[in-house]
Amino acid sequence: MKGLLPEDELERFEALRRYHILDTPPERAFDHIAEVAAGLFRVPIAMVSLVDHDRIWFKSHHGIEAQEVAREDGLCASAILSPEVYHIHDARAQANTLVADPFGVRFYAGAPLRTPDGFNLGALCVVDRAPRELAAAEAQMLTKLAALVMDQMERRLAASKVADFEQAERRMSAQLRQANEALGQSEERFRDLFDEAPIAYVHEGLDSRFIRANRTAMRILGLRPEEINGTFGKSFVPDTPDAQRRLREALDSIGRGTDTSGVILELRRKDDGKPVWVQWWSRPSPGGDYTRTMFVDITDRVLMEQERTRLQDQNAYLWEEIRSGHNFGDIIGESSGLRKVKQQIQLVAPTDASVLVTGESGTGKELVARAVHDHSVRKGRPLIKLNCSAVPEGLFESEFFGHVRGAFTGALKDKPGRFELADGGTLFLDEIGEVPLAMQAKLLRVLQEQELERVGDTRTRKVNVRIIAASNRDLKKEVDAGRFREDLFYRLSVFPIEVPPLRECHEDIPALVEHFLGQSARRMNRPVTRITPAALSQLTAHDWPGNVRELQNTVERAVILSRGGPLHFDLAGSDATRASLAHTRTAPQPALVTRNELKRQERDGIAAALKQTGGKIFGPGGAAELLGMKPTTLASRITALRLNRKTGA
Repeated sequence: MKGLLPEDELERFEALRRYHILDTPPERAFDHIAEVAAGLFRVPIAMVSLVDHDRIWFKSHHGIEAQEVAREDGLCASAILSPEVYHIHDARAQANTLVADPFGVRFYAGAPLRTPDGFNLGALCVVDRAPRELAAAEAQMLTKLAALVMDQMERRLAASKVADFEQAERRMSAQLRQANEALGQSEERFRDLFDEAPIAYVHEGLDSRFIRANRTAMRILGLRPEEINGTFGKSFVPDTPDAQRRLREALDSIGRGTDTSGVILELRRKDDGKPVWVQWWSRPSPGGDYTRTMFVDITDRVLMEQERTRLQDQNAYLWEEIRSGHNFGDIIGESSGLRKVKQQIQLVAPTDASVLVTGESGTGKELVARAVHDHSVRKGRPLIKLNCSAVPEGLFESEFFGHVRGAFTGALKDKPGRFELADGGTLFLDEIGEVPLAMQAKLLRVLQEQELERVGDTRTRKVNVRIIAASNRDLKKEVDAGRFREDLFYRLSVFPIEVPPLRECHEDIPALVEHFLGQSARRMNRPVTRITPAALSQLTAHDWPGNVRELQNTVERAVILSRGGPLHFDLAGSDATRASLAHTRTAPQPALVTRNELKRQERDGIAAALKQTGGKIFGPGGAAELLGMKPTTLASRITALRLNRKTGA
């Protein structure tokens, strides 16, 4: 076992102990992830394992009864040494407890559970009693599920810390009550207690002007003793809708002569302007000419809750990524055009340079962006995607940078933007040419400064995000036409990658067809049907104006219609489209259309497609197929345009 010890074994043990998870009772969240892994990989056994000093302990063990096994060579003990997914095709030669009966493990694949600071604590693993290979797409899926396990461990740790803070708050609340009772008996007697108390005390006039403040209050608010007179309490409250609302409610309560208890306020320190959150109690004096205010600093607790919320948002995004899957799996093809794209990915991925991916619709620009992220040092952090063409014009700033509660109508709670979700990772901005000019200036500032402010907030947040943008337009022409900022274009296109259309990569069509046939057969639980040379020649001779996406849909439609027989490909519709495009190329140039007219045409086209399909969006014969759009993109546009899915009205 000595040869299998990581170099940072002692630090790794300390990191594992910090999570306080070893020998804890079962938890449904971890069991659910193991069950999902077993179902996705169609294996009998899936485990969340943590590698201790002399044992491997299972936090979740789907399909086996063992709670722990000895730490031996191979399997989970080896998985923590690997930066990637550790895979054994056939473990029969391994001298390991799990390989022997009654377990009889033959196939093993484990993704390391890596902490944010780089320690591998264990693995999310799937095992089978028969040997098998692990596809690259399966390895990516296993890595995402391992990220979900770590997210759950981080949330569990955050919840424990929040509970500690709440317990400390209860103790301080008890101290507050005791101190307040003692202060009511005789303020003169407890003058020293006022000044030296660990709780902040302030006497304020009815206009919030400070009369007196103790040392704790001055420390929390960043005040010097000579600044107390002439300082107004309301001047510490930032000019945000939510903070100002809380202040008005508190002042109204004081004006009515009633106690104000336990209000949480966001303040800004006087000396450096940094945010501080306090829990605030206020009581009118017996004469009613001033108020006695007490507060405690709860900044650590609020920041921990915000971090827990961020982890929940990231967790939800990762689940959505797993459900939606990838567009085309790995980049498939060895044509000269694709080889050039792969070489460019290998060159730019290890850097932090911005990448601009261009190409026609359906060529797989998102797949290139994912490959750049997966080959970069940021692959352990999330790849966050935003389709700019699906965002209503008035919501770009909120989608990019987030908003605070009350920033606008419908903003019922704080929400992080895509930049915050991608912090430490990569942000993929698809259809970047759809971003309005006014928003382009704000986007450029964030890219340059790596800091942002949520809508309705004055707090500046630092972010570390790599940008990959994509467009099927010629952005240089858009710059010349004044529809896209030149400085933003050069900021995004540090390293351009152009994805060739499928008509220039005909030699890749056989490999793509074989991949899509296997993919469709697995999804429909059907045997893989062999394609005849004549049918393959038919596909290779086609121009594919819709590129790889059109080829994928054509193959899937043929598998659905085959019913176990030979595959037939109906390319008549595509040929008609191609003829129409050819006619369009020879026709006179149409008159210019305004942006409002384009939006109206888009709305009318989507409404007509919904009416024709009876509200069906996804699948063959759906509105998305009629319009040549991604179903998810079409669903977003329907919501943005407020169309009725059934009637198109």
